Amino acid sequence: MTVTQRLSRRILLQTAGALAASGSFVRLARAQNAAFGGRLIVAADSEPKNLNPAMVASNGVFFIASKVIEPLAEASFEGQNGLVPRLALNWEGSDDGRSITFKLRDGVKWHDGEPFTSQDVAFSALKIWKPLQNLGRLVFANLEAVDTPDPTTAIFRFSKPTPLQLIRNALPVVSSVVPKHVYDGTDVASNPANLHPIGTGPFKFAEYKPGEYYRLTKNSVYWEKDRPKLDEIIFRILADRAAAGAALEAEEIQLAAFSAIPLGELDRMSKLPGIKVISRGYEGLTYQLVVEINHRRKELADVRVRRAIAHAINKQFVVDTIFLGYAAASTGPVPRHAAEFYEADVPTYAFNTARANALLDEAGYPLGADGTRFSLKLRPAPYFNETKQFGYYLRRALAAVGIDVQLVNADVAAHQKAVYTDHDFDLAVGPPVFRSDPAISTTILVQSGIPAGVPFSNQGSYKNDELDGIIAKAAETVDATARTQLYKQFQKIVATDLPMINVAEWGFITVARETVLNVSNNPRWAVSNWADTELRSS
Repeated sequence: MTVTQRLSRRILLQTAGALAASGSFVRLARAQNAAFGGRLIVAADSEPKNLNPAMVASNGVFFIASKVIEPLAEASFEGQNGLVPRLALNWEGSDDGRSITFKLRDGVKWHDGEPFTSQDVAFSALKIWKPLQNLGRLVFANLEAVDTPDPTTAIFRFSKPTPLQLIRNALPVVSSVVPKHVYDGTDVASNPANLHPIGTGPFKFAEYKPGEYYRLTKNSVYWEKDRPKLDEIIFRILADRAAAGAALEAEEIQLAAFSAIPLGELDRMSKLPGIKVISRGYEGLTYQLVVEINHRRKELADVRVRRAIAHAINKQFVVDTIFLGYAAASTGPVPRHAAEFYEADVPTYAFNTARANALLDEAGYPLGADGTRFSLKLRPAPYFNETKQFGYYLRRALAAVGIDVQLVNADVAAHQKAVYTDHDFDLAVGPPVFRSDPAISTTILVQSGIPAGVPFSNQGSYKNDELDGIIAKAAETVDATARTQLYKQFQKIVATDLPMINVAEWGFITVARETVLNVSNNPRWAVSNWADTELRSS
């Protein structure tokens, strides 16, 4: 029996006895539209073993866990400051930046029936977000206490002025709340709830079958009226993009997010009846294609060489050929989608091999008899096809200006160890994510003093005292206008000195059957709760 048949039969036997004779996803996907809220079957290309987003704030975890575990606020196209309340109804910062008061939603229940209170928020913040979470360690670095004067009030107190702008922007990604009564007194990292999460969200975690699927079921006592609209969500594990596309066409699945369908197939599939291709809904999850640089290497410590490399890259070719137009050329470390912070007036480096060659000559690296100036080791990140393809392109682009590139491909674990712990690279291709505010995951890419072993950080030994000073000042600037101006200055310095080279920025693509409604209706839709997602009868 195939994986598809085993999954279909198991789900049908458990949740729809009348359909138990059915043996295929095709019949399952069609039949489920007829009754109640229906079952949504989604392609998933990875299997996160830890489903606790309070500890691991990553899109792979959020994709599944955000339907189960909720943050204090979520991103919105319409909400005030781009947010809508979830577990917090509102938030207010003190004038001195030393405290933020959250008023919490009353009457919310955990999936095990226990009441949600401010104690859960305090525990999550102090015991998980600040000490353990990959992003919360930065955002809540100065958090020293959380007062809980009543069950619906949590007052965050900071040892240094902390901008409300930062905390507000970070809420969707760093503030997933987990139940204190489940985690308190345990080793958080090994708690079984990390594998079988308990939340307050519209869906309950029901089952995980390794290599096959994750299953979520409706939370019938969810705090939001008439939500969720679905009875069940199945995340069917399809690591191969071509397989996901075939499954969508065959109606074995109804939705594929995060560009799970090959980019080369999108134009054809957009013309098929019953299928829609959607680029909206990733504005809060902008990925950036970046050339990371090891400044320990003598040649790369010279800004003229870095600028030569930038001139050697044809960004528009990368956008058109590698991303098939589903991307945009970058100007610097903050993407255009981040309108609150984006600065367009920065130095840029047009594709110009003559200029690149002139800069390399000026830096004292003439062409040798073999046509080579020097050699570099390049490690492309293995996370996406596009990062690997760019590695091959960059090798050719640099060869055109006399730089010989040794391409080294590795799996995820080996790549991260080589780049972020061992520093065994000259250039690396990275895909950092811009998460609404430069302080969350962008400044760490160029800030000095980051310990070895921290992924997606400045492990190239770049140091710029002026830039470090701006980063430090912005971290304690409470006035939002002044803080925004500091980050615009930050962008100008990065674009001038090129501690890294920003090449392109992209969101992802969602492909869905037309029967799936309320898709991509917020800037982080794929990693939001899908409480209002529904299925129209076929």
